[in-house]
Amino acid sequence: MAPLSAPRAADPAGAAGAADAPGPTRPARGRAPRGRAIVFVGFMGAGKSTAARELAHALGAEPLDSDLLLEERFGHSIAEQWARGGEASFRATEEELVCQLLARAGAGAVIALGGGSVLSERVRRALEPHLTVLLEIDPHCAWERVRGGEHGAERPLALSRERFFELYSERLPVYEGIADALLPARRAGVAARAAGRLRALADAPAGVRMVWATAASGEYPVLLAHGLLGDPPGGPAGGPLLSSPLWPFDAGRSRPFAVSDDTVAGMYGERLGAAEALITIPKGELHKTLASAEAVWRALVRGGMTRADHVVALGGGVVGDLAGFCAATYQRGVPVVHVPTTLVAQVDSAYGGKTGVDLPEAKNYVGAYHQPTGVFVDPAALRTLPERELNAGWVEVLKTALIAGGALWQRVADGGPVDEGVILACARAKLAVVSDDERDAGRRQVLNLGHTVGHAIETATGYTRLLHGEAVGLGLLAALRLSGQDDLHERVLELLRARSLPTTLQGFALGDAPLESLLAALHRDKKRTGAQVPFVLLDAPGRVRTGARVADSELRAAVAELLG
Repeated sequence: MAPLSAPRAADPAGAAGAADAPGPTRPARGRAPRGRAIVFVGFMGAGKSTAARELAHALGAEPLDSDLLLEERFGHSIAEQWARGGEASFRATEEELVCQLLARAGAGAVIALGGGSVLSERVRRALEPHLTVLLEIDPHCAWERVRGGEHGAERPLALSRERFFELYSERLPVYEGIADALLPARRAGVAARAAGRLRALADAPAGVRMVWATAASGEYPVLLAHGLLGDPPGGPAGGPLLSSPLWPFDAGRSRPFAVSDDTVAGMYGERLGAAEALITIPKGELHKTLASAEAVWRALVRGGMTRADHVVALGGGVVGDLAGFCAATYQRGVPVVHVPTTLVAQVDSAYGGKTGVDLPEAKNYVGAYHQPTGVFVDPAALRTLPERELNAGWVEVLKTALIAGGALWQRVADGGPVDEGVILACARAKLAVVSDDERDAGRRQVLNLGHTVGHAIETATGYTRLLHGEAVGLGLLAALRLSGQDDLHERVLELLRARSLPTTLQGFALGDAPLESLLAALHRDKKRTGAQVPFVLLDAPGRVRTGARVADSELRAAVAELLG
């Protein structure tokens, strides 16, 4: 824990966002010249012109708008040109103008493109040297904006609601496939607030993708790329992460205090870069305790950490929960940045601001909501995980796919690999839920699918016999049985077995009365607000019910089935 060097202070324009399936993976690109133009794309009604103006103002630039430039060229509105020459003629002129615009655009340029311009392969190729930002909007909000706006009646592709929604579905994979960054369109002023992070991303080599996460208490960037932790050498980070321009703190004004476990610290501590201190805890859920939290707090005191400094959580879910809790409570709150190195952390636990520690009586019983200042995801770190940990982390992918449904569920159900697209899709799915409900008052409860029984299993086994994901996998089986989804139960059973994950508790010592032990732990679940524990159940992939009550006899039968 010896001092090394000081990092940077928070960027005031940077950190203080989701789909149910990955879009097409963006083609690998070479290292683009530094100083790319920032180009907004997205569907009708997303607010691309407004976002470009706001960002340009924040960066001291002049915005360029392809639709306005087209109207200048035509000498009349786009709607009139469409009526005169038809769509094919309009698209040909649009393609030519946009390609010229992108060819001339240099560092610092901010551009808004028409929603349909990116349907052209030539335009998509012209976008490759630049930073493409997707303004995400759901079709219902887009329709309301377009039809209620000043020029709604003039939009030739917004005359039929049915066709409008069809176009949205057709174009969404194209938008997602070309996007380097994704911002939530419904958050007013988001482009200006993200200006510092977008500028840093435009100045960085190509290959880093960003999702802008939002919650009631704050916003932050999630950045994902192979090589953020310096593996492979010469990756997108261009050096140690703490020295990267992407890091949300500026040198000399906020010192990083890293928290990790004794395994991850040895593997990635040096790749992280110069931290004021590197504080380690023993590996495993057994050490996510108040005693470990006290050890971290006291180490921060010894290191002289102040509220101007920040915590870096380097590791998996245990480290993230513990370090986040320590950051939330140290001097009543300091910033935390997550650098997740396990699959469970990269697809789930690093996002959303839930922090906490376990008690012997129950899991995650002491904690706080504390949103991070940023999350940095390097999928290359997963190559160092033991197979058992990787498989256990995959259960959170499975859980997210069941909640999201759609293409993500289909991909997971088909046994597809967990690649960068899947990681990003899972992160976006969770961030979308958290954006609507930060503190578990409603929609966020869907994320507890499989966790009620799963947490009880972890508690009853003393946090030592099963990994978190293994317990949640068993919890998913119980939840599907309680949901009456027998066919889906069998499919999930097959998926778990295919990854050598446990499907019963046979062989795990649970004492003389295992059923009663599990039920007792289950009834101490922290979500209980009355006599019964509310359950999250599933009617079908993508159709989740929260707050469900189940009969004691059904619960006993579902848990007993797990005992084999």
